Amino acid sequence: MARRGNPAFAVAVVAIPVAALAYAVTGASVQIHTYVHVMTGLLWTGIDIFIGAVLGPVIGGLDEEQSAAVFERLTPKTAFLLPALAFTTIAGGITLAQRIDVFPHADVWLPLFTAANVIPILLLFGYRMNVFRDRRWQAVFLVGTVGSLAWAATTIGGFQMTTPVIAVALGIVTILSVQGFGFLLPGEIRMYKQMISADPDPAVISAIGQQNAKLGLVQGIFQLLLIADMVYLRYGGF
Repeated sequence: MARRGNPAFAVAVVAIPVAALAYAVTGASVQIHTYVHVMTGLLWTGIDIFIGAVLGPVIGGLDEEQSAAVFERLTPKTAFLLPALAFTTIAGGITLAQRIDVFPHADVWLPLFTAANVIPILLLFGYRMNVFRDRRWQAVFLVGTVGSLAWAATTIGGFQMTTPVIAVALGIVTILSVQGFGFLLPGEIRMYKQMISADPDPAVISAIGQQNAKLGLVQGIFQLLLIADMVYLRYGGF
């Protein structure tokens, strides 16, 4: 997929956000950490809303072959860009909240948050890709499920409620993660597999692409809700 979307682009859009995140959580000031989190979040939100609210309706007015042609150029790029932005935004936000002491009892909530993300994502990914019988998926699912539940089990005895604002943020992020990594990403992989097949079906590519574009708008709406929650956390108290 990277070759089809331009290898240099694929490497850059993954490496730059991840490198920025690594620097933000290891040696950067709080201001730079905040900048990395906010900027990747804005890019992630803006791209989702643009695809869902602007590009989606435009592509919806095209015939299947024209629509498929757009997604054949777009998908190999968004398949790298959007997951990298999502991961950086989420990881940057959680670590920033811990750093500035607005995430009470994170040691208990993070294992629960991890399990609530990992298990549904893997199940939905397996269903969407029809790989439940694939030993590679089974191995990943076993490790992810057992590992996340074991981590949660070691901390659940000390459970205490975090702040409502943080709880809402974790809930919204879970919805975004499950939709993004469990539904949107498999859709992009399925489109790519169709593109490189011996007899690509424009109807299938178009249908999956438009479905993803609509869900991208849903993602954008949840991201706006998350931004509102973060503004309240910053200026409304917690």
